[in-house]
Amino acid sequence: MNATINLENKHFPVLLNELVSIISPLYGGTFIDCTFGSGGYSEKILEYSKNKVIAIDRDKDVLVYANNLKNYYEERFLFHHLKFSEINKIRDKNIKGVIFDLGYSTNQIKDLRKGLSFDAKGKLNMRMGINDFSCHEVISKMNEENLNLIFKFYGDERFSKKIAHKIVIERKKKVLKTEDLAKIIESVKKNYNPRVNKSTKIFQSLRIFVNKEISELINGLINAFNILPLGGIIAVVTFHSLEDKIVKFFFKNYSEIKSSSRYMPENKKNNLYFNIRKKKPITPSPTEMKKNPSSRSAKLRYGIKIKNNCDFIELKKKFKYLLDIEQLGSDL
Repeated sequence: MNATINLENKHFPVLLNELVSIISPLYGGTFIDCTFGSGGYSEKILEYSKNKVIAIDRDKDVLVYANNLKNYYEERFLFHHLKFSEINKIRDKNIKGVIFDLGYSTNQIKDLRKGLSFDAKGKLNMRMGINDFSCHEVISKMNEENLNLIFKFYGDERFSKKIAHKIVIERKKKVLKTEDLAKIIESVKKNYNPRVNKSTKIFQSLRIFVNKEISELINGLINAFNILPLGGIIAVVTFHSLEDKIVKFFFKNYSEIKSSSRYMPENKKNNLYFNIRKKKPITPSPTEMKKNPSSRSAKLRYGIKIKNNCDFIELKKKFKYLLDIEQLGSDL
């Protein structure tokens, strides 16, 4: 899910220079690229001869990029076909940083087989790999109430209820394809003119649901923390408000004292797990946004681990309502 673009066969990872300055690859170590995609971040890190990269991606189609890097950096590059929530399967004593880029690459968006875009045609899919079901099953079988929940909470779609109702009506007439879903959304929102395509939020919500991106992100962050040595960095690039909300809470909640009361026990005051050097997210420069318009929504947040053994109970409680919606797919 690496957020890169392909211009003249060159890949431009979002916020690459900013990320490199944060993780300091010049000094060497092992870096885990949890969303390998087209390999832009991995390739840059490997340019520093003291580094090793362990890359992860659930999409088998990225193997062509992984094999290319393996040919150049045979001893310093490893690739695992895993979901990043499975990062705890990785063993390395010299991990210096863990990187998450939560966007989709242009290559993935344009791959009609995946059906990630509302411009695609044919059977609904949206699977990124290692999935339990596709978007076709969701649209064909999910009841109206649950569709509404997905659209409302994963897409922040104001017309979620009307769109869910229209889907249930239309699917009785025929098997709905990607273009049919886009037409349904257009018909419901015909008098509404947002700044982005009318289908954007619905397709976003379905991608999140099909790929279980909420639990993937939460478990990926927790497991990254657990395998990271003290002093290591977790860096995350987000592209929409829902995932950024989770990442922001992850870093802020476990790096700031929640009460300034002088009567708070010392063990509570010292119960901090991250050093956060920048409270506000890092965003792309005007030059980068002009070069790559899709980067405009990117936000980079990072934290340096300063303490072990966090249970992350508050994180799980905070976003339980999103995790509960994800469980609606267990019957598909």
